[in-house]
Amino acid sequence: MPDTFAGWVQLAGQLVDAAGVAVIGIGIALVAVLAVRRLARGDRDVYTGFRQQLGRAILLGLELLVAADIIRTVAVTPTLESVTVLGVIVLVRTFLSFSLEVELTGRWPWQQRGEARGEREGAPDR
Repeated sequence: MPDTFAGWVQLAGQLVDAAGVAVIGIGIALVAVLAVRRLARGDRDVYTGFRQQLGRAILLGLELLVAADIIRTVAVTPTLESVTVLGVIVLVRTFLSFSLEVELTGRWPWQQRGEARGEREGAPDR
């Protein structure tokens, strides 16, 4: 058991890291099982559902991994080098998250639902 604050923070970071990896791993397995069940039933468009569910599992796991990096870097070793490395990691993971969000929903996270792909809220349906 840790006996210092830094030790406890390091442990918390490792636990959140493990949770992020577990979410991604379990998510992949669960989504694969669900896709196989849908294929066995003869459902159509299994691939699109598989990709969307897999993307959601990866997004959740990435969020946890970013949180773990923040916990460890800021609370344990707040040096200029470690904060810079954290910034680069957060930028890369944020880019991945945005890319997955666009892939899953067809819109940027800051767009409202009706704005995706040139649609406007209140526009008449065709």
